Amino acid sequence: MSKKLMKGNEALAEAMIRAGCDAYFGYPITPQSEVIEYLSREATNRTGMVVLQAESEVAAINMIYGSAASGRRVMTTSSSPGISLMQEGLSYIAAAELPCLVANINRGGPGLGTIQPSQGDYFQATKGGGHGDYHLIVLAPSSVQEMVDYTKLGFELAEKYRCPTMLLADGAIGQMMEKVELFEQMPRKTEFPDWATTGKPKNGDRRIITSLFIQPEKMEQINLGLQRKYREIEKNEVRFQTINTEDAEYIFTGFGLGARICTKAMESGRAKGYKIGVVRPQTLYPFPVEIYNQLSKKVKGILDVEMNAGQMVEDVRLAVRGNTRVEFYGRMGGIIATPDEILEYFEKMFL
Repeated sequence: MSKKLMKGNEALAEAMIRAGCDAYFGYPITPQSEVIEYLSREATNRTGMVVLQAESEVAAINMIYGSAASGRRVMTTSSSPGISLMQEGLSYIAAAELPCLVANINRGGPGLGTIQPSQGDYFQATKGGGHGDYHLIVLAPSSVQEMVDYTKLGFELAEKYRCPTMLLADGAIGQMMEKVELFEQMPRKTEFPDWATTGKPKNGDRRIITSLFIQPEKMEQINLGLQRKYREIEKNEVRFQTINTEDAEYIFTGFGLGARICTKAMESGRAKGYKIGVVRPQTLYPFPVEIYNQLSKKVKGILDVEMNAGQMVEDVRLAVRGNTRVEFYGRMGGIIATPDEILEYFEKMFL
């Protein structure tokens, strides 16, 4: 292990290299352009990793589709409108059951919006931004360290379940600098799974990877298989963090950077005598439904804080099932809420 002071985007790129990534295909867009810049300097000479700037985000995701089909460990990164352009390809990749890792460093929208940080892509990431009944596994880092840790984890989960996995971070985490502990260099693959298209197998069987199934009966069976896989993911891969929930009368909740702000607001509230706890979902899909449901039976209320108009709050309310009151506080357009304004809103709404 080694420790370094790194910007979030560069830590993400370094983790990609150390995780034995075979290829990166991407296109520059603020606020994540440092990823491809770092990889261009560092990756090829160190590990032989392919780093290619595609002509567009559409091209990049289709390059990911092809290289993932060959059994390689592959990744792309972009930011909000760029990820929108990738949605058709992500739907194809999910249907073809191919592993890959995608990072979305959110910027404000909708539209071209602003280059400032946002969390406006929660719906897109967790509900399937493309067409059809599919999911991505979605990890929500809240620190530069987790940009590193979740890159390694994201590859592992993608390959375990043969599905695309997404890191959903915001522009602030991509741009901030923090001390990180880096894991040791992992070797690139030399053996590939038996489903991969690595040339004609010795036994002569053809390996066809596609998302096109013309017969409705076949398409239904593919969908049923995907749904069984998603139920398995929901059973085994839920991750969350709780802080001071044992005696809590109120809960603050948020993901990514929002969770860090909630934690500071909680500390200020505790100093004033309010029994506040924090729940931070680390996986946005699968969503940690059960912890919200359990806590909702004993607390007086939950305040959800996001950098959007209210997206994760819908999943919180579904999880709570009417057991307690759920309020929302959000800032948009690239504005980040302060702990003081969150606590002030809490006092106004709940006390």
